[in-house]
Amino acid sequence: QLQASGGGSVQAGGSLRLSCAASGSIFRRYSMAWFRQAPGKEREFVAAIKSNGGSTYYADSVKARFIMSRDNAKNTVYLQMNSLKSEDTAVYYCAADSGLITSSLPNPDQYDYWGQGTQVTVSS
Repeated sequence: QLQASGGGSVQAGGSLRLSCAASGSIFRRYSMAWFRQAPGKEREFVAAIKSNGGSTYYADSVKARFIMSRDNAKNTVYLQMNSLKSEDTAVYYCAADSGLITSSLPNPDQYDYWGQGTQVTVSS
């Protein structure tokens, strides 16, 4: 089970940090990802982190602004979002799965476990 939190409303240029807490002792074996979905648009990949936390991957649209990290001791992943833009407005979802190869990380169909989503609204 995944529980996302930390969303809210912020002005452009501001920052937010999302958290996703996972239940279960096998968390550390899972690759984790953040996706987002804006109204009328398809769910899109934002960032992913491998199970060992050593490798992170980002969509071009958020690279250099967002940072994903994980704390395996707390079964939690984070998404630090800086320099937010109005186009970052969306519902953000965390996802998890095991055994994903790097090329599969951006594909939402590869993930079996999803959180409930948290709304991020950026006003210009």
